[in-house]
Amino acid sequence: MTSIDSRTGTDHWGLASRHLYLCTPDRDDLETFVGHCISGGVDVVQLREKHLDEAALVRRAVVVQRVCAAEGVPFVLNDRPDLAAEVGADGVHVGQDDESAVAARAVVGDHAIVGLSTHASGELDVAIGHVSDDAPMDCPIGTPAPVDYLSAGPVVPTPTKPGRPGTGTGYLTEATMRSPWPVWVTGGVRPDSVGRLVDAGARHFVVVRWLVDADDPAGAARELRTAIDRALDNSPA
Repeated sequence: MTSIDSRTGTDHWGLASRHLYLCTPDRDDLETFVGHCISGGVDVVQLREKHLDEAALVRRAVVVQRVCAAEGVPFVLNDRPDLAAEVGADGVHVGQDDESAVAARAVVGDHAIVGLSTHASGELDVAIGHVSDDAPMDCPIGTPAPVDYLSAGPVVPTPTKPGRPGTGTGYLTEATMRSPWPVWVTGGVRPDSVGRLVDAGARHFVVVRWLVDADDPAGAARELRTAIDRALDNSPA
């Protein structure tokens, strides 16, 4: 589905044509790791680190932003719109328990990316504005959230989200059918799972462990990106 920015009428980051999104924690080789992943086919990068203080997170975010800017790849910071704006990140990703998408948009501005995690139909209803009286106080009834993409999942349980059960592919199919924005599937994205995820509607993929745990990140990214491109090329949709 084409990604249209509800504020400008454009998809200024081309998210609809991007397909492999790395979500990485901090690590000692962060700069080279991100560079290798991009060289292998990653075309969106998020830094998701819950354990650093603000000053350290800013320093590490600057590192990733520099690598991504040099490669023309958007950099998204998890959870902290204030720090995303401070470091000049290209966007921010918020979850259901984080600051709202409305509040995040107010901080990062109209031209930044705002992504939102969803895990169930009710959360999707709120995001796209199909709600009655269950909307957050800062999200008027019937108004779509001011976001550029959604994530859907995790399709299978993952250590990245401890305690959260897998959604299965049913919710992925629903989200990709109903969302006016690109939907990025999360949970268990590997070369051998891509085919069934594409069959369920996925066109955009978030990866963590396949790359974070790889001995050869560039090679692992290349293998995964090849599987994604092949599955999409063979998909009737």
